[in-house]
Amino acid sequence: METVYNINTLNQRIRLLENRQDDEWCAIKDEIDEIKENLKPLNLIRNTVEEINETVGFKSNLAQSAISIGIGYLAKRFVVGKGDNFFKGILGSIVQLVVTNLVSKPHDSSKEKEEPSPYEPSQE
Repeated sequence: METVYNINTLNQRIRLLENRQDDEWCAIKDEIDEIKENLKPLNLIRNTVEEINETVGFKSNLAQSAISIGIGYLAKRFVVGKGDNFFKGILGSIVQLVVTNLVSKPHDSSKEKEEPSPYEPSQE
C-alpha cells in the first residue's frame, strides 16, 4: 500500500477496510450456520442415505424407501430397545414412523441458498 498523507483519503481507506471486515465476518457467520445445519443428526442421516444412493446407484423410489424404513427401524431399536412394554412399543412405532418420513423426504437445499443472510454489515 502506498503512504497516505491526506486525512480524507485515510478516512476513506478506513471505511473501506471496515466494510470489508464486516463482509468477511458475515461470510464467516454464514459458513458457521451452514456447518451447524449440516451437523444436525437428521441432515447427517439424510446426507449418508443420499451418498449411499449415489455410490450404489439406487435410482428407484423402492430402494430409497427400503433404506428409509431400515433407518427408521434402527432408530426404533436404539430408542426403545427390546421391551415387552405396550407403551414402549407404541413409542417405538411412532419414532420409527417419524424417522422414516423425515429421512425419505428429499433434502431441498435450494431454499437455504435463496434466503438472505441474517447477518448484515453495520451501517455507519
